[in-house]
Amino acid sequence: MLSFLFNVNRHLNRLIPFTAPLAVALGLFLPGIFINLRPFVVILFGIITFSGALKLTASELGESVKNPVPIVLFFISNHILMPLAALASSSLVFSNPDVITGFVLLFAGPTAVSGFIWAAIFKGNKALSLTLILLDTILAPIVVPVTIYVFLGARVTMDMSGIAISLLFMVVIPTIIAVTLNETSKGKIPQVICPVADPFAKICLILVIAANSSAAAPNIKFNDFLFWTVALLCIVLTFAGFMLARLNGIAAKCSNEKSTSLIFAGGLRNNNAVMTIAVTFFPETAVLPTLLSIVFQHAIAAIMGKALIKKEDTSSS
Repeated sequence: MLSFLFNVNRHLNRLIPFTAPLAVALGLFLPGIFINLRPFVVILFGIITFSGALKLTASELGESVKNPVPIVLFFISNHILMPLAALASSSLVFSNPDVITGFVLLFAGPTAVSGFIWAAIFKGNKALSLTLILLDTILAPIVVPVTIYVFLGARVTMDMSGIAISLLFMVVIPTIIAVTLNETSKGKIPQVICPVADPFAKICLILVIAANSSAAAPNIKFNDFLFWTVALLCIVLTFAGFMLARLNGIAAKCSNEKSTSLIFAGGLRNNNAVMTIAVTFFPETAVLPTLLSIVFQHAIAAIMGKALIKKEDTSSS
């Protein structure tokens, strides 16, 4: 049985460049089915985090904050350089101020929780991934509104209580439980649980992608020229975000594991948080870049993971 589960996990890892786009397609073309998973996205994310954190120790989490250089570079890139690049490039391409606003919103947003499982698949430093997710999400109610005000001159507020609750269930509580189980059992419980949890976490990621894509489906208009123009710039900027994150790893002289974590933390955005801000405070057109990011970013993550990260056996992640 363990051998079977190990093989399932290995095949899911190898197929992730194909399963991510497939999950997007399922959400877009079968939205009536996968939209029903939206209420369970927080739980699915919690399972993903729990699975990855099972092999972590408290000392590893503490170690990740001892070298602040990668963390500082991450914040500079994600909340200054990428929003600036989004503002400059979208201003050159579009005359519609709402579309420009949407791009700045997207690339000012916090990193995605799903970056954790991508880092795990590509053998990244899980402790650093969790640290970046925790810090960026906790600081989002301050950092994101300030970034938007500086670049757009617009004042927004964020649902701090809602963000805090989601963060608790998606990241904090699963991490505490997983690390506690690992520490108290001296690694014995993860040996039993991980063979089942690892492949199940990959399936949860596929379901999350499909659920998020299904929410975007009603607003996707394939015959609209604006749709394709926004999509193209969204793809270019997302690739740029991954490349900039890779440069951060080089500048900080990170190990391959930490560099991998930086790549996914820098390249992926929390679309749910960004979409909430866009829908609440800005016109409908401002939501378009975020909607298209939902469609493309996981497929791009799979491509960039293969392109930027040194080839290693990822079968056990």
